[in-house]
Order: sequence, then structure tokens, then C-alpha cells
Amino acid sequence: MTWELNRRRFIRAVNSKYIYGRLPLLHTIVLLIEMALLARLTARFNAHYNERPLMTMMVTNSILGGIADTVAQTITAVRERAVRKPGGVTKDDSFAIEIHELDEKNPFLDRDLIPDSKSLPPPFDFERLTRFMAYGFCMAPVQFRWFKLLERMFPITKGSAFVPAMKRVACDQLIFAPFGVGVFFTAMTIAEGGGRRAVAHKLRDMYIPTLKANYVVWPAVQVINFRLMPVQFQLPFVSTVGIAWTAYLSLTNASD
Repeated sequence: MTWELNRRRFIRAVNSKYIYGRLPLLHTIVLLIEMALLARLTARFNAHYNERPLMTMMVTNSILGGIADTVAQTITAVRERAVRKPGGVTKDDSFAIEIHELDEKNPFLDRDLIPDSKSLPPPFDFERLTRFMAYGFCMAPVQFRWFKLLERMFPITKGSAFVPAMKRVACDQLIFAPFGVGVFFTAMTIAEGGGRRAVAHKLRDMYIPTLKANYVVWPAVQVINFRLMPVQFQLPFVSTVGIAWTAYLSLTNASD
């Protein structure tokens, strides 16, 4: 119990640190670690792909998904810090209340136990990061095989490139995009502990707006992807461009 209390106090203290008063320190550290892992993987991508193509795609997708969620959490932290104003001590800090429950026999003073929640940044959510990395890892085989299927169905040759690429884009956006959006919200809601009703509510509120946003962004991206990228780079290219998209999904999924 004492170790858990100290851990929570340490995490709270780290979450309250900002670089130059702007960027949350913990979010930045996590992002730098992820970028270092990505740089190390990129340096030998072709060698890893030749040896174990599917696993290479899964690890790459996982790291890129983690980067996207970290960016989303950083955006949330910076935005909420900007709109919060200093105020009096309140009892609405759930994190501090958890600490209070752990240490009822040796309570802290209110100011130490429950700091001004309106001036605190939202803590970095490692569980949410894990969910996004796991989702990217598990979805990579599906996406990888989908791209392979499109390559076989609509081969691109020197004499015929534009039309097969457009057919790939049409199939991807009409078949895989609706499926992918639905799988994302379903998987994330279940991973967060939600049941059938929570999944239904999430899909009802988020599915159509997200699918509309998908059709604004992804057709043009996929034209470039299918027209210019070799098959081994198609999923990494989509995942790299998709950092911003996945960050959008992360913010959407986390919204009330």
C-alpha cells in the first residue's frame, strides 16, 4: 500500500512538470522513446522485412500507433492546461481521492492530498497507450493481407497503372474503411471494459462522423500509396501518414 501510494504521488508529480511551461515532460519523454524505437527499426527495415515481413509490419504498426496516441494525449494536455485557471482547492480530483482511500489511516493535509485540480494537467494514460499499441499490432496482419489481396486482384503494370490503382482505392474505401472504423471503436470500447451497450452507443455516436472524416482524408492518401509505393512500404506509409489520423481517432474515442 505504501509503495502504491508513493508511486501515485511520483506519477502525479511528474505529470505536473512542463518543459518551458508548454510541453508536458512525461508525454515528451514517452514520445522521444517511441521515436528512438522507430528510428532503430527504420534503419534496418528492409532486412527485418526480408526475414520476417509480417512481424516487422506488426511491430512497426504498434510503434506508430503508440506515437499517434502520445501525440493525441499531448494535444489534450496542452489544450486543457491552456484553458484551466488557478482556483481554490476542490474535491473533484479523482486521482487524489484514490490516494486518500489508500492512506486513510495516515491522511495528508487537504492541500497536499488534493491539489488544485483545475491547474493540474491530465495525467499520461499508459493503459490507453497500451491499448493503441496492441490494436496496431493486432490489426497489422489484417491490413497487410488486405493490401496483398488488392495487389493480386488489381496488378499494376507499366502499361496499366492508373486504372488498377483507382480500383484498389475504391475497394479499400468502400469495403475496408467502413469495416476498419467499426472494428476500431468496437475493439477500443471492449478493451476499456465496455459491454454490448457501450459498443452500440459508441458506434451510434462516432461511426458516421468518423467515416465521413475518413472519406475526406484517405482517398487521396491511398491514391499515392497504391500508385507509387512498393507493397512492402504500403502499410508503413499508411501508418506513418495515419499518425495524425490515429491521433484524431484517439481524441474521438476519448471524447465524452
